[in-house]
Amino acid sequence: MPSTLYFNGTILTMDAQNSSPEAVLTEGKRIQAVGAEADLRARMPADSHEYNLQGRTLMPAFIDPHGHFPDPGFIRLFRVDLSSPPLGDCKHMAQALNRIREKAGETPEGEWVMGVLFDNTAIREGRMPTRAELDDVSQRHPIWVIHASGHCGVANSVALQRRGLTCQTPDPEGGRFGRDPETGALTGLIEGLSAMGEMGDTDFLIDRERFWQGFEACRDEYLSYGVTYAQNAWASQTMLEHFASQPADLDPGIDIELLPVGSLEPELSEHWIGTNWPGNPHFTLGPRKLFTDGAFQLQTAFLSTPYFKPSDPCHPCGMVYTSQEQLDADVRKLHSKGLQMHCHCNGDAGAEMFIDAVEKALIAHPRPDHRHTIIHGQALRDDQLERMVQLGLTVSFFPAHIHFWGDRHYDTFLGPQRSERISPAASAERFGLRYTIHNDASVTPTRPIHLAHCAVNRKSVSGRVLGEDQKISVLSALRAQTIDAAWQVFKDEQRGSVEPGKVADFVVLSRNPLHDPDRLTDTRVLETIRNGQSVFAAPHAEQEIEHT
Repeated sequence: MPSTLYFNGTILTMDAQNSSPEAVLTEGKRIQAVGAEADLRARMPADSHEYNLQGRTLMPAFIDPHGHFPDPGFIRLFRVDLSSPPLGDCKHMAQALNRIREKAGETPEGEWVMGVLFDNTAIREGRMPTRAELDDVSQRHPIWVIHASGHCGVANSVALQRRGLTCQTPDPEGGRFGRDPETGALTGLIEGLSAMGEMGDTDFLIDRERFWQGFEACRDEYLSYGVTYAQNAWASQTMLEHFASQPADLDPGIDIELLPVGSLEPELSEHWIGTNWPGNPHFTLGPRKLFTDGAFQLQTAFLSTPYFKPSDPCHPCGMVYTSQEQLDADVRKLHSKGLQMHCHCNGDAGAEMFIDAVEKALIAHPRPDHRHTIIHGQALRDDQLERMVQLGLTVSFFPAHIHFWGDRHYDTFLGPQRSERISPAASAERFGLRYTIHNDASVTPTRPIHLAHCAVNRKSVSGRVLGEDQKISVLSALRAQTIDAAWQVFKDEQRGSVEPGKVADFVVLSRNPLHDPDRLTDTRVLETIRNGQSVFAAPHAEQEIEHT
């Protein structure tokens, strides 16, 4: 197996000591040694390759702690992007409707048209489209427009008919169908995962051929930003079957952690796994996924006190997706089987439900190192962080919200005081709670350096700083997407740091990101190395060197 020596640059290992050795020696897909350049040269084989970093920075490749791979590829290839600034350029309703109309014009009659990433809080009209507006676009196609958060959408009449929904259809637990207050007729609005059903799954309308097309597009995007270990954090049965179709002896070009939907258990473990899985070794079945609440943009994240400016007087604290009794039963079932759980909890009341459920499960079935994880945890309080440490819980924060929706948190969702604590990573550090940070692609795109900037500088789009005392260091933000991300899913013995025996997954950066936190976003990924092989190189990368 060929060996490679990396030298003449800054090396950030992300090991326990945050060491920065002179050189790294790899053999094949693994890291052989780190240390002084002279020592490694003395032991490297005569036919070794030499990689002169020329003053650039090498560090572990990034790990996505929470996202929905390959959904960004599906959006690029098959769906209508309706995102508003700063994510996209759709500024008003007419633009959105025209884009859907154009897609319908090139889509055979009767086939679905799906718009995505629509943000009612960013579009000029400040609302979702209506059923009537979508009917006006086309009554020859089922049309489904899903919100940027993935927690609600609007369907036209044809789509409602396809789903068999009428004004007599009852609201399911944890969801609701929009209704005209006078007539009771469906407005087309569908809120909550239970109400959306398969229309809320990222694989909606995706067949096997489209899956692999979207997979390749998403893989190439992730690699270009230095991510070699991605995550699908809501793997339906259909999604699992798509992944399982990859032959075991083929390398898909990226490694994926799959989080099956929690409700698939125990049938998934008892019957499907073993017959249909294990499959490709690059796809790993990880924690099971649960939900307690919705999204801040829709004011369905579940808070203990009302929103700053409630949009729904009947539900001023948001929406709960499940009862405490049901959540207790789900957590107990998964925990007792030795499975890890990741639970979507945006609001502090939603988080409290999961913390309570885990505490009860631990009393019934003690387990010292479960690493059950709260996903998002954007409104976690200090008393909850302290309790999480005691229970062995961990959290993955969503600091990209500070940039993209921070001003609306300040003005509308949480108000000036609570918005200062969105994704309270510094408080987590003070309590000794290990955490990660994520983008939740496709809610926000997977951009590790920008995500680190959000956690370090905590600036909204307007430049408002939210929570000066919640800023973390650049090193903490990078560790949260490398070694801590590997640890959170029990992969820290295999990846996440530059240490002997681990996979040779690296990223080469144009500058040392630890210098000048205000300039973090000037840092470019010049090359991504996976299993010791270059899988992405930026154009003209050899010209981009910043000596610091």
